Amino acid sequence: MQHPHTLDLTRSALVIIDMQEAFRTKIPDFNATAKQIELMIRGAKLLQLPILVTEQYPRGLGHTAAEIQQALPEDVVISEKASFSSCGATAFEAQLERSGARQVLVAGIEAHICISQTVHDLLARSLQVHLLVDCVTARDSRNKDLAVTKMQLSGALPSSVEMALFELMRDARHAQFRAVQALLK
Repeated sequence: MQHPHTLDLTRSALVIIDMQEAFRTKIPDFNATAKQIELMIRGAKLLQLPILVTEQYPRGLGHTAAEIQQALPEDVVISEKASFSSCGATAFEAQLERSGARQVLVAGIEAHICISQTVHDLLARSLQVHLLVDCVTARDSRNKDLAVTKMQLSGALPSSVEMALFELMRDARHAQFRAVQALLK
């Protein structure tokens, strides 16, 4: 029997929030975080996991970082938003509903603003949130730490790229096991 706090591939979606170019020079670990998110996208594509992406006011903050955009499936439609929570964007809400996800893996920036508000709104909708801690950051690490703590206390489950991908596969006999394992080496 599978524990209800482990990921189920048939009920999950990956959400990438606001990893935009304007933040590259403002967030010290932006490049490292983008690399982790790119890795998660590649794994999610292998597992055919739905991927949703948002951009906060792209006219002012630019578009999603190039390395992340290049890794995304061609059919991903990026949702623009003005609200800090992704749940405030109608297009995002519609995509999430269409995905049928009951478990949401969350990545992006900034942990204490858009990530935290989105996570809390997802939790309020009775969705299970798996916070990819190695794919979340902020301009100030203290804000990241505080946000991660608050989200966990509110019910978000901490996770990582490697933990999530192996939970989604569940078994070394999964058809994509070797391909996912190669990504992580």
